[in-house]
This record gives sequence, structure tokens and C-alpha cells, in this order.
Amino acid sequence: MRQVVFVVFEGFQSVDLVGPHAVFHYAQEAVGSYDCPVVAPRAGAVRSSSGLTLHATHGIADLAPEGLDTLVVIGGPGVNDARHDPALVAWITAAASGARRVASVCSGALLLAATGFLAGRRVTTHWARERQLAQEHPELTVDCDPIFIRDGPVWTSAGVSAGMDLALALVEDDHGPELALAAAREMVLYLRRPGNQSQFSVPLWSAQPTSGPVRTAVRAVQDDPGGRHGLAELAARAGLSPRHLQRRFAAEVGTGPAAYVERVRMEAARRALTETDEPVAALARRLGFGTAETMRRTFHRHLGIAPDHYRERFGHSTTHALPEN
Repeated sequence: MRQVVFVVFEGFQSVDLVGPHAVFHYAQEAVGSYDCPVVAPRAGAVRSSSGLTLHATHGIADLAPEGLDTLVVIGGPGVNDARHDPALVAWITAAASGARRVASVCSGALLLAATGFLAGRRVTTHWARERQLAQEHPELTVDCDPIFIRDGPVWTSAGVSAGMDLALALVEDDHGPELALAAAREMVLYLRRPGNQSQFSVPLWSAQPTSGPVRTAVRAVQDDPGGRHGLAELAARAGLSPRHLQRRFAAEVGTGPAAYVERVRMEAARRALTETDEPVAALARRLGFGTAETMRRTFHRHLGIAPDHYRERFGHSTTHALPEN
């Protein structure tokens, strides 16, 4: 029996807990290998940031921190106060030092970082907490592009729904992909995303342009990812010189035109691979990659996986047998 302990506090994000906990509950029902207590500074009612109240089965005073298999630190607005609770931080420090795996969901990384356990690690968190975590903990390498990161025994995830992706990956780490994919199907998760998939879709990872010309260029790319979107073509649409567009685009959107076009095409290709059976070569031509080989190299650079393998793992037609109960 693997003991997976979830840590919460006043003002925790309810979905950060409920989603991952449900994944482990499914695995427990299927293979009977998990015990998933919830611990808080004190046992009893704990109010989430949304007002939903949870009953914590244990307080830190009555659950020994030694001998845990997996420690999962939940995030939420209340983390700012929780990381200044000396007793809670001390309990997490002791639990983390002896656990086989340690994980955080969303801003739970801030609480885990307060223990010093993350020092020297590459970690992620919710994109809105990236600057805070990096500034307050320069001993960490903060990368908020992936939805979750594994660095040795430490697993950190981005916000809210990414916690479920993390939990599925932990179950897969224990029992293999069949059980993890069966859990995803049972919970009607659209697909189980790989950890290095970006937590940002295009509208989130890019800032919104503030001027009409750059908005025109951005809209042209979003409306037709496979169109001709070289710098000269985009500049002509925006009514600016190529040099002027390059400078304005980077200042307003946060990335250059070429990088933006590539990421929009990646988003479109990922959706097409999971929603259609269109051949990879045809997708590459339609979405502006040109050749299947160029699309393959782009996928490897962004996701570390080839397009056909991405479709095999996450496509709508993929089927996996449910484990026996």
C-alpha cells in the first residue's frame, strides 16, 4: 500500500486537491495500492479559496511525517500565509526528506520551496506565480512553459487541471501507462498530456497586442496558421516596414513574429492530430510546416515527441483496455 499524502491549508485551491485525489482514488479502486489521507495544520474543517469546505482527516500533530511514499503539496491563494506557518513548514520538511516522491500542484511550489527541499531543482508552477517564485527563490530554475516537470524525485505542476496530468503521470510511474490511460478515460479527460506540453495555449502565452497594426498581423496568423506569414508578408498586412513590425511585435506580444507563427502552427497541429485522422504529411502542408520532416523537427523541439507518436498516444481513436477491478 502506497501512502500518498495531500497537504492543504486555509485558502487552498479546491480543484488542485480534488482532481489529483480523484485520479489516485480511481487507481486505488482498480488495483488497491493507494491510501490517500489529507493533512492540514489541524484536523477538521478547512475552507478552500472558493468557500468549499473540506474535512481534513489528519492534522500535522497526529500524522507522523516519516515513511510516506508520496507527498503532494496543494496550492491556492492561502499559500502566502501557509508558507509562513513554522509548524506546517517543519512538518513538510520532515515528510519530504523521507518520502520516495515529492510533488506540488500549482502555487504549492511556493510552500514546498519554503522548506528548502527544491533548492537546485528545475520546477514549474502556475504561470501567474512564475515571477514571484523566481524572485523569492533564486536557487531554483523556474520554467513555466511545461505543465509539469520531473526533476529526480521531485515533481511540480502548473495550475489547476495540470495537477490531474501530474497525478496521471505519477500513477503511470507506479503502474504503467494502461492504468493511467484507463483513469483518464474513466474521468473523461480529453487526453493525458505529456509533461513537456506547454501550459499555455496561444491566447495565454502571448500578450495581447496594443496597437492596430500588430493586432492585424496577429489576427492573420490565428485565422490561417498555414498561410504565408513571413516577416515581409506580415509587415505588408500591418502597413509597417519589416524592421518596424519586428520591433513592435516583440514589444507588444513578447516574442518575435517567426516564433509566434511557429507556436500558433504547433497549437493547430496538436489539435488536428488529436481530433482528425488527416495524414501527417498533409497536415504539415496545410498548416505551413511545408514537409513532414520540418513538422517532426518542430514537434521534437517543443514537445520531445514525433507527430505520429503524439497521435498514437493522445489521438481520439486511441483505445486502451480498462484494468480489472
